[in-house]
Amino acid sequence: MGNTKLITLTDPRSEAAEAFRTLRTNLMFSSVENPIHTLLVTSAAQSEGKSEVLANLAVTFAQAGHKTIIVDSDLRKPAQHEIWGITNERGLTNMMLEDAALAEPPLASTEVEHLQVLPSGPLPPNPADLLSSQRMQEVIGILKARAAYVLFDSPPVLAATDAAVLGVKLDGALLVVQAGSTRRDHTARARDALERVHVRLIGAVLTNADRETAGSYYG
Repeated sequence: MGNTKLITLTDPRSEAAEAFRTLRTNLMFSSVENPIHTLLVTSAAQSEGKSEVLANLAVTFAQAGHKTIIVDSDLRKPAQHEIWGITNERGLTNMMLEDAALAEPPLASTEVEHLQVLPSGPLPPNPADLLSSQRMQEVIGILKARAAYVLFDSPPVLAATDAAVLGVKLDGALLVVQAGSTRRDHTARARDALERVHVRLIGAVLTNADRETAGSYYG
């Protein structure tokens, strides 16, 4: 796959790929008493690289031998189907509406062993309502039974309430911050918005950092 967004596949010996593996290890051991099996990956605002961070992180979990599922729960501007070159015709929204899809999730395989992707599916008019529903809780449970790690891509925190309403249903959340782009006040507002509803914020990932100070990625 020649996708430059998947640095963990195109250049596995790079500093960035190694940083993702370090982030994976940190997440796995972040809490022995409350281990993380479901994780929200989001950002404060648009275009800060959250979807690419999630995709690369998922690759490292799968490469370590863990069954991993990427869920594109960004029901406004989904990106995972583009990153992986798969169709977006069926996905999460079908599981929300169809009992057959709930019983047999429309997961797409990838070239990475142990890694599957659940695309967003058709975009609904009311994303936050779907994500906050009891049905979403059922979807999470079904996906958890199929994989060791389930990573959810969500809209930016400040763009919609989606990240907050979904985050409270998951084991934790990771905030992606882009060096030289993300405003500090936006990051602070995003953190406060998540903590206000008691989303467990695990930490932040800094992307596009100065290579001399933090490598390409730093978790």
